[in-house]
Amino acid sequence: MSLLAIDIGSSRCKAVVFAVTGEILAQHACAYTPEFPAPSHAEMNPERFWQAVCHCSQTVSSNLPDPVRAMCLNSHGETFVPVNRRNEAIAPAILNQDNRATEETVWLERTFGKKQLFEITGLVAHPMYPVPKFLWLRKHRPDIFASSVCFLSVIGYVLSRLGLPGYIDYSLACRYLAFDIRQRRWSDKILAATEINSERLPVPVPAGTIAGKLNQAAARQLGLSPGTVVVMGGHDQPCAALGVGAMGSGRVADSMGTYECLVLASDQPRLTDAALAASLNTYCHVVPEKFVTLAYFPSGIMIKWFHDLLYGEMSGAGILAPGADPSYAESLHYATLEQEAPAGPTGLCITPNLIGTCNPDFNPHARAIISGLSANTTRSQIYKGILEGLACEMSQMVDILANAVGEFQDIYVTGGGARSALGLQLRAALSGRQFHVMECPEAVCLGGAILAGVACGEYGSLREAVELVVRDISTLSPDHAIAAAYAQQAKQYRHLRSAITAITCTASAKSQEER
Repeated sequence: MSLLAIDIGSSRCKAVVFAVTGEILAQHACAYTPEFPAPSHAEMNPERFWQAVCHCSQTVSSNLPDPVRAMCLNSHGETFVPVNRRNEAIAPAILNQDNRATEETVWLERTFGKKQLFEITGLVAHPMYPVPKFLWLRKHRPDIFASSVCFLSVIGYVLSRLGLPGYIDYSLACRYLAFDIRQRRWSDKILAATEINSERLPVPVPAGTIAGKLNQAAARQLGLSPGTVVVMGGHDQPCAALGVGAMGSGRVADSMGTYECLVLASDQPRLTDAALAASLNTYCHVVPEKFVTLAYFPSGIMIKWFHDLLYGEMSGAGILAPGADPSYAESLHYATLEQEAPAGPTGLCITPNLIGTCNPDFNPHARAIISGLSANTTRSQIYKGILEGLACEMSQMVDILANAVGEFQDIYVTGGGARSALGLQLRAALSGRQFHVMECPEAVCLGGAILAGVACGEYGSLREAVELVVRDISTLSPDHAIAAAYAQQAKQYRHLRSAITAITCTASAKSQEER
């Protein structure tokens, strides 16, 4: 029997079928593009998520040597779908990158105080989260708000289309900014202050819960057998942490996707003053009774932007051989750019904040900067300059996380960014940490397959599964000569990043006063 994991990302849906020993049997990906109907608005027709899930599942499940016994659904966080009593979408999904609810976010922080909000939810107020957007809808789109019986997560919406309860696991519930991470339930205090009825929120359950089994109609749409077990996954970052073996021992995962997330697993949430000062996220893991702490920043979005600027958008969809890159044409483009890149520092200073900063300031108004361009600058220099900027930003995240949770030397990497040898070399050198490259590049889906396998009895426990299927294939130590060559550029980067934060925060405060 095989295990199917589906990861519904913010720009791409991916399905991967695993053997119970961890080998990839088939994989497929579908891309989709958000819509931006107004400044700071980002939406998606939820039908596109559903169609992508169906297409990916149908494609990977054909001609399998072993039929799928159980499937698991994982997704990006914060995005939600307003639905009516029949679980039909009554408006577009509002995406995590949507920043319309800035005034409501300010109100939330003033109402609770930054510290109290952090102690309840493990988060700091930000317009990416659903609760501020609920308040925005109530004020600006009262018709949608009044007609919404529930605000489902992306996984909840897909489950409802399968005829199953629209559950949400604890890790994704934590991304709503209304979940009590210690009590593992919706916060009465936050819901009372915002006047949001808990019945409008999905029912939270632990990751690994069996949501149900596919009936004939649902199985036909997914290309699977009736009776296939459907298992709750969770937020992509904790799932990726599980997929590299970060289960609570202090192991640090680095998931390199649209966002790059450093994820520390622990036995308790890290609700310290240092964590609050750095605006770290600390919340429920997909591993029972465990927690994760995140430091993250926009990463792959900057690489993808530059790629599409040069070559146009590539869907990257297609059935693949085991272990193949889901976007072969894109990977060839990146390989060419890396081969052409100069040997030493470019002298460029590029920040990756196309949609704002994350830790430590979480400033949605910040934007990317490219400094140092000349008439002789080549595309490969800009590409390497972006990798240098990402390494500088990642190094800053490492310092922030270590200051809050304690020192660590080893980082276990996965995701699309891990395919860049140059990017990994720069990250290791500038962070001073040792990088372990995982055998499976699809850690989010591997984490989902582990949850599915335990739920249906293929594995006796999560730990047993991790010991069987999680493996690293190489280790990269920091090159001190490279670090020395980049010392001045890294220093310049931090100065530029701080200046951007100061300027945009001042402009934002002035704008709020004028309103």
